[in-house]
This record gives sequence, structure tokens and C-alpha cells, in this order.
Amino acid sequence: MAEQSSVPENREDTSVPENREDFGKSQFGCDHYKRRCRIRAPCCNRVFTCRHCHNEAMCSLSNLKEQHELVRRDIKQVICAVCDTEQPVAKVCSGCGIVMGEYFCEVCRFYDDETEKKQFHCNDCGICRVGGRENFFHCAKCGSCYSMSLHDNHECVQDSMKNFCPICYEYLFESIKATQVMRCGHTIHTGCYVDMVNQNQYRCPICSKSTLDMSSDWEKLDEEIGATIMPDEYRYEVLILCNDCSGTSRVKFHIFGHKCSQCHSYNTRVTEKIDLQQEPPSVS
Repeated sequence: MAEQSSVPENREDTSVPENREDFGKSQFGCDHYKRRCRIRAPCCNRVFTCRHCHNEAMCSLSNLKEQHELVRRDIKQVICAVCDTEQPVAKVCSGCGIVMGEYFCEVCRFYDDETEKKQFHCNDCGICRVGGRENFFHCAKCGSCYSMSLHDNHECVQDSMKNFCPICYEYLFESIKATQVMRCGHTIHTGCYVDMVNQNQYRCPICSKSTLDMSSDWEKLDEEIGATIMPDEYRYEVLILCNDCSGTSRVKFHIFGHKCSQCHSYNTRVTEKIDLQQEPPSVS
């Protein structure tokens, strides 16, 4: 495979002015990051602009044996995008003196010139995040940083973020896409959640609990069920399990839905049909 390069074609003049540290800022990089260096992937010895470029290229290979992902902390060598000097990981180029990334994290081997993202390294997560340290807190049980708006305001699920998005199956913990916590505590990409709701899917894909306040929908179902009388052949009872409260109920069958007698949710499923004719008579 040919090495990937983000160096502009017009590179005749590589001289660096006196303010060398800022030279070329935001002029180099890829679709993922603006940075003035490339990385050498220790896993395959190929050169890419960032780990995401590497992972996308490797995942597109038809040969499954060659497909792999880059471990960010394993990066040891970088190549300056201005002077092409290959060197150990550092913020400043040893060849021309430019800063290879306005934001630099030695732990994550991470470079980025777009500091308006407000990058910060979370020691508990072990990786860099964006959005400003003051706007996030680390939830030890969920195992990730969340917006301050969720502090003491979310259902904790053990290592919720260290799982795959239930819609697109991308690993959430290292995803660069925005995520959110659903009412049940499970985490999902924000974009995937919006798509799910737009398709009138209100249940969590993992636990089937309601992700929205469905009370107004349940009231409409009450009215529709009350106005629709079932034929004689459908007048029997069923046992149901509620996805929202995990309670069980015995209710009359109705084609529109079955209401939990405990939390009044219609997010239920039938577990058993009860044949009233075979039931023993009750003792008076």
C-alpha cells in the first residue's frame, strides 16, 4: 500500500520564517485533524496523517488478515509535514523547529492545531476529550466523561461507554462523534439516537425501556382501546411483562396494546395467553 500523505503538492519553498513555531498552522492535516505532522504506524510501518486515516484504510482492505486498528499509545515516530524529518514523538520538530500541533498530548501521541475544540486529557479515561475540561465530569461507574448537565442527573450503567453503539456498532469510548445517555443509562451516538426517534422507535435497542416520555402516547392508546371493542373470539386474557418497570400483569387482550397495571406503560410484551375455559372455577 502506498503511504498516505497530507503534504501539499506545492512545496518548493520549505524555508521557515523567524516565527517558526506557528509556521504552517492549520495548513496541514486531514479530514479528522489539522496538524503539522504525520505518524508512522508501528503495527504496519506505514505513514498516515492520523490514526483514523490508518484505521479507515486498514478496514477497507479486502484481505481480512491485514485489517487492524492502530493503538494510539504505541506510536513512537512522527514525520514533520514541513521538513519531512522523521523523529521520536515530540511537540516541536527537531529539524525545523515548528510546533507540530498547537495542542499536544504526549500520553495519547495526539496533535491538533484547532485548539478552539478545547481539547483536554482525562487521566481517568486515559484519552483526550474535546469541549473544555470545565464542561465535563468523569463518571467512575459509567467509565467516561459526560457533560456537566448529566452530573447527578443520569442513570449509571457499569462501563456504559466502553461498549458499541447499539445502532451503528462503532466503539463509543473512542468515537469522535457526539454521544448521549438515554433515560435507561445506556449510551448511544447522538446522531443515531435522532435517526432512531425520527423512525418512531422509542425503545432502547439494548434493554427495550422507553427512551422518551410516552405518557401522552399512552393516553391516546387509552382512548383508542376504550373506543374499540374486540370481537368475541379475541376476548381472552394474557400475561404481560413490562419493559419499563419489569413488572408482570394479567390483562385483557387487545390488538392495540396491553397496559402495565403497575406503571401504566404500554411498552409491554405478551408472555402467555390464558385460556379462561380451562381455568378451574374459583372457590366461593
